[in-house]
Amino acid sequence: MRPKIYLFGDSITEMSFDEGGWGASLVKHFNRTVDLVLRGYSGYNTRWALKVLEKVFPATEKSESESPLAVTVFFGANDASLADRYSAFQHVPLEEFKHNLHSIVAFLKGRWPTTEVILISPPPIDEPSRLLYPYAENKLGLPERTNEAAGNYAKACLAVAAECGVSAIDLWTRMQQIPGWQTACLSDGLHLTQTGNKIVFEEVLEALKKKGLSLETLPVDLPQINDVDPNDPLKSFEGI
Repeated sequence: MRPKIYLFGDSITEMSFDEGGWGASLVKHFNRTVDLVLRGYSGYNTRWALKVLEKVFPATEKSESESPLAVTVFFGANDASLADRYSAFQHVPLEEFKHNLHSIVAFLKGRWPTTEVILISPPPIDEPSRLLYPYAENKLGLPERTNEAAGNYAKACLAVAAECGVSAIDLWTRMQQIPGWQTACLSDGLHLTQTGNKIVFEEVLEALKKKGLSLETLPVDLPQINDVDPNDPLKSFEGI
């Protein structure tokens, strides 16, 4: 009944429907106009994402009218894990990361040519905080991610978007414009605070608006209460 927007990514996407999350904010914003479909997979990188594309996006919506309005693709935080730290199993070399993003975009545009694809870069990394929140035994006592590495993957994400002719959000740069971004935007040096989530929400809204997708352009699915004639309520539902 309503068009869809898919949110595809790693834990930052999976957690986006939490209270104050950027996905939850999109659900609220597009109430009565769009269904937001969450496809977030904690810990995943682009290599793993490629393996599950057919499962995540089964070939059921074939006609143009059934194509989603947009898909956000938000990977890179795990790909950028360092190859010589405890997160090595998640690491994807930079050139492979770019190739994988190309393949993901090609898959989505091949299936749904009219769907808007929005690539979101990984966020910045606060290395001291990563030492406080390890998710495995950290024998070296070193952060498993660095901000420099995240920046390289963010630049690669933007380059792929330009090469593919799709939208991109430079989250790595945008968040570092916030004073005290290390704790203002990040809860553990990687995942997002409510401020960080608000930034993603606003950036996604702006990217969608630039493609003509906004509350001003999207119809409400059924009559709203102020459209119902109190003297003849059922008339508003004729022809539905």
